[in-house]
Amino acid sequence: MLTGKQKRFLKSKAHHLKPIFQVGKGGVNENLIKQVEDALEARELIKVSILQNCDEDKDEVADALSFGAKAEIVQIIGNTIVFYKESINKKTIELPS
Repeated sequence: MLTGKQKRFLKSKAHHLKPIFQVGKGGVNENLIKQVEDALEARELIKVSILQNCDEDKDEVADALSFGAKAEIVQIIGNTIVFYKESINKKTIELPS
C-alpha cells in the first residue's frame, strides 16, 4: 500500500508520461492484463487511457487491471489511470519513505 507521500512523488513522475495502453470496447481481458504486467516490469510506472467506447466504468477497469497485474493504483484522473508496481529486475524508481 502506498502512502500519501509516495503517491504524490509518483504523480509528479507520471505527469509527463503518455498513456501506453488504451482500454476500448473489448474492456479488460487476459491479454491486456499480461501486457500491462510486462510493461510494469519494464517501466514500473505507466498510464492507461480509457476510451469513450469502453463499456466498463473507469473504477472497474482500474480495479481489474490492478488486481490482475498486482499493481498499485496511483491516480485516476479523467479517463486516465496511473499504475505503479515495483520491478523485480529493473528497479529505477526509489520511493520516499
